Amino acid sequence: MSYSVAAIVPMRHSSERVPGKNYRDFAGKPLFHRIIDTLLECPSITQVVIDTDSPTVIEQAEIYYPSVTILERPQHLRDGSIPMNNVLLNTCEQVPADFYLQTHSTNPLLSAETVEKGVKQFLNQYPVYDTLFGVTRMQTRLWDPLARAINHNSNILLRTQDLPPVYMENSCMYIFKKETLLQKGNRIGDRPFMYEIAEIEAQDIDVELNFKVAEFLFTELYPEMAL
Repeated sequence: MSYSVAAIVPMRHSSERVPGKNYRDFAGKPLFHRIIDTLLECPSITQVVIDTDSPTVIEQAEIYYPSVTILERPQHLRDGSIPMNNVLLNTCEQVPADFYLQTHSTNPLLSAETVEKGVKQFLNQYPVYDTLFGVTRMQTRLWDPLARAINHNSNILLRTQDLPPVYMENSCMYIFKKETLLQKGNRIGDRPFMYEIAEIEAQDIDVELNFKVAEFLFTELYPEMAL
């Protein structure tokens, strides 16, 4: 069965910790161009949608990405404290699709190959799994605030590579249906598929140092794409 998949990239104009990061130059292109280029390379994605309050993003998207759907975020959803689920529901109401894939402009190292593989794996296994979210494998000794071991026996010093893995939600990629978002108020359903993404691709830009590290890694990983 063939499914429609709309990829959503939400972006705000302002950013407190990295000013103007969504449209700041990143290895020769504005940052948000990187993830849009990635999504447009994925055959399983039937529509790419930008949700934003940024006149800069809107202007650039209209020029460079005429095939991308641009939704100007309504005033009541523009405050930084508004839950992302509210923003996504507004987008889902305006863009019909069987499934929605949500990612961020701040994941510029995420490759088209990784995204496409994740979409295909999920769709091939649906409805065994009802949603997908990206994770990063961690094999390190974790402790809670009371200094209690979480994922290891402190009396048995195993090598970290021999520890049972735990997985961190990395926010790189979510796939869900509108109904899940409505019923659960969450992008993650009752039977989620945890999709492992390599740590180097899962770089997220949250502070200035992240931006510099991600840009360096991008030029090393994709030298042909750096301008």
